[in-house]
Amino acid sequence: MTECSVIHQTFSIERTYPATPARVFDAFATKEAKEAWADSSDAAPTAEAAAHTEFDFRPGGRERFGFEYDDKIYRYDAIYYDIVPDQRIVYSYEMYADGARISVSVATIEFAKSGDGTALTWTEQGAYLDGIDSPDPAGLRKGGTEEMLEGLLSYLEAPAVG
Repeated sequence: MTECSVIHQTFSIERTYPATPARVFDAFATKEAKEAWADSSDAAPTAEAAAHTEFDFRPGGRERFGFEYDDKIYRYDAIYYDIVPDQRIVYSYEMYADGARISVSVATIEFAKSGDGTALTWTEQGAYLDGIDSPDPAGLRKGGTEEMLEGLLSYLEAPAVG
């Protein structure tokens, strides 16, 4: 029998982007925009995951996807609770590795005008389960979020298409 345990960890990341709060917020609001900046080149989508992908950006809506990384199949399953356009997004999500729930987290993303741009604050509170995932502040969860936010900067700095 696997030992049952939980470790709690909170991290916060602050970034400033050269775009209005509306434009930064909009990067989270559609599947196409989010896929353009949040995709990790290290994670490969799987055929099974593609069949279970969902993006419904509204309070009560869900976001789901899966990918393969380091020979494991991961699944992300989120529900949005609070969305205030151009100001705030609050959601919770579960992460699974090879079918086992490894963590449950609550994330809050705040957008505020800062000079000619936007100050974004990402705060995440996680419960890491049974020693499968690590809350190491320099580990995958915070590091992966920082990598995504770098992708967001590249997305926002790219010339608009259309």
